[in-house]
Amino acid sequence: MIQQPNHTITLKHLLIKNEKQIGIKFYPNKVIQSVIKGLPEIAWSNKFGMAYIKNNPKNLTSIFEDFKGIAWINCAHFFPNQKAKTNNSPVSVNDFRKRKMPATFRVCPETYLQKLELKQYSINTAKTYIHLFEVFINYYKEKALNCIDENDIRAYMQLLVQQQKSHSYINQMINSIKFYYEVVMEMPNRFYSVERPIKSEQLPKVISLEEVQSIIKNTNNIKHKCIVSLMYSAGLRRSELLNLKLEDIDSKRMVITVKHGKGNKDRLTILSPTVLKDLRKYYKEWQPKIYLFEGQKGGKYSAQSTLQIIKKAAKKAGIIKNITPHMLRHSFATHLLENGTDLRYIQVLLGHSSTRTTEIYTRVAINNIKTIKSPIEMLNLS
Repeated sequence: MIQQPNHTITLKHLLIKNEKQIGIKFYPNKVIQSVIKGLPEIAWSNKFGMAYIKNNPKNLTSIFEDFKGIAWINCAHFFPNQKAKTNNSPVSVNDFRKRKMPATFRVCPETYLQKLELKQYSINTAKTYIHLFEVFINYYKEKALNCIDENDIRAYMQLLVQQQKSHSYINQMINSIKFYYEVVMEMPNRFYSVERPIKSEQLPKVISLEEVQSIIKNTNNIKHKCIVSLMYSAGLRRSELLNLKLEDIDSKRMVITVKHGKGNKDRLTILSPTVLKDLRKYYKEWQPKIYLFEGQKGGKYSAQSTLQIIKKAAKKAGIIKNITPHMLRHSFATHLLENGTDLRYIQVLLGHSSTRTTEIYTRVAINNIKTIKSPIEMLNLS
């Protein structure tokens, strides 16, 4: 009977003195230490707290052969299993190539643009990454890109904090920088020790069923009514609503196909019978050609117009709150939860990868809170 190894080592990417290294992390053990000492040109890094050898195919093979039967090798950090982003339409960032910029402006490297296209990042993510990376490299204009180190990144992040940039902005900035060094240049995870801001946990803003009803009733016409009611009834993001095409509405199965949602994921969500009746009236009157909601000259309806529809209807309904399209999505999820819908179904309808994201709505659902009486009710204040 072959004895299974009961020890583990973890492989990690390291960059030491501008050379790629294989980091070997392990808990102190005489057997493992003995094997590690036998690896070619093994060294120790006090900074990273692990042993390391040069990153090349020969050394990687040596690790697997020498530890066979002795230790499990955890490669999760070394060979990350990242799903490729897929999109039916090729992403192009040619507009950035055609720009006429001042000679003093440091533009995003062509390799950066190519990698965004090859990996088929969404156009919105690509635009964000390019813009932020250019802001960063122009701050360190006099420094070669391969000479920028963790201290430079950390100093720049500190500057952003001092400028009171949002947590989201700082995180996206870090992502745009890491994309260049780790994905474009295929360097190891050299900036993993750069601190990210602690994400603030804000509750989603939700409105009541009565307020939703009032907003829908105060829309100007059948088209506006369908835009608001469909966004709420199906839990759609504004961009998802505007991208809907006629064929995405399946009245036989009573579902809506959301294509290329956040993270380029497709999903199905519910089609309300009530909304379907209004959609049929809307279709007869407005005769859209390709997209479910189109502008006066054809093509997608604009995001700004969608926002104005909701704001005007809310104002007409006498609602003081600052209502946004995303509040309808938050309200959809919260009202489902309050009505007893299983959290896992809500997760699927919203297109969340994990229930952890959906669990935020448990903190604003009030069906349980309403059953609790305040202790002040036990006082005789009359």
